[in-house]
Amino acid sequence: MAAAAVGRAGLGFLRGLRLPGPAGVRGLRAGGGSLWQQEFTSLEEKPQFPGASAEYIDKLEFIQPNIISGIPIYRVMDRQGQIVNPSEDPQISQEEVLKFYKSMTLLNTMDRILYESQRQGRISFYMTNYGEEGTHVGSIAALDDADLVFGQYREAGVLMHRGYPLDLFMAQCYGNTSDPGKGRQMPVHYGCKDLNFVTISSPLATQIPQAVGAAYAFKRANTNRIVICYFGEGTSSEGDAHAGFNFAATLDCPVIFFCRNNGYAISTPTSEQYRGDGIAARGPGYGIQSIRVDGNDVFAVYNATKEARRRAVAENQPFLIEAMTYRIGHHSTSDDSSAYRSVDEVNYWDKQDHPISRLRHYMTSRNWWDEEQEKSWRKKSRKRVSG
Repeated sequence: MAAAAVGRAGLGFLRGLRLPGPAGVRGLRAGGGSLWQQEFTSLEEKPQFPGASAEYIDKLEFIQPNIISGIPIYRVMDRQGQIVNPSEDPQISQEEVLKFYKSMTLLNTMDRILYESQRQGRISFYMTNYGEEGTHVGSIAALDDADLVFGQYREAGVLMHRGYPLDLFMAQCYGNTSDPGKGRQMPVHYGCKDLNFVTISSPLATQIPQAVGAAYAFKRANTNRIVICYFGEGTSSEGDAHAGFNFAATLDCPVIFFCRNNGYAISTPTSEQYRGDGIAARGPGYGIQSIRVDGNDVFAVYNATKEARRRAVAENQPFLIEAMTYRIGHHSTSDDSSAYRSVDEVNYWDKQDHPISRLRHYMTSRNWWDEEQEKSWRKKSRKRVSG
């Protein structure tokens, strides 16, 4: 597999294995799908099997899982908020960058207050988004408002950045009369038809084949809309993930699979979840173009999602983005992560490589933000959430 240059230099998706078919085989189109048909007159001593594109070898050899080095991680900013390669700078306006920052920090403030509310017995359950704010805002900011979102349960920032009111976040978690779902859902299971955000359901991975079906409908209707489907690396172990990836590839659906690889599936670390090179490495096996990005770099997430969206619309094909990040908080209020990871590990990500800190460094280096503005905004945001 080779990294293909996509858009600007440096941003590359690993190409899916969309090869021209086995030797002696010609590709036909039937009803919009690809169909390989044998040329039975061929006398060449080459593989004629319709299920793969390959050559014969005469040496017994198993493919080793480490034959390919790890997929690189695309980034735009370093940890101090400095642009690594100026050609990759998305050139986002000061106003838009400030909007990114305020969405990320407002989400952080809401998380703290609702987490405290659960601990006080005011709500039954909550899940924080600490450390993953950059994956939310960077991805959704790169999409059109008409694009459809299928979330899992840790994408509150996606909905917030699209303009979902704080009052409705609170109403849903409290299950009161202002909740559009009238208390029929667990807390953090948000949904909003007006903002094209499909209501979250608890079972893992069910949203993946559903997202593919929606994307296929968009393709058939020629709407120039795409679907983005969020999930964690733990969810990718579910059978529905396999089914969704395969359907998306074979039906050429305009869908972005956005995997938040945050290190843990509840208490199970990635080292116990899979032996391969993460989730992005699976994409080419399905015929899906894939990329791995630094999920703590909001600009890297933005660039990758924007380019994936452009190509998904233009080419009617799926893309897989694996955003490498870290879940700083507990899995949920039902979890105590100190039982399976150290305080030092959590503190490293919280203090040394946090997406909010990185973006703040970027803004302060351009004199777009200072300590007084930070204090004022923190106070204002807490007041907004507290009502």
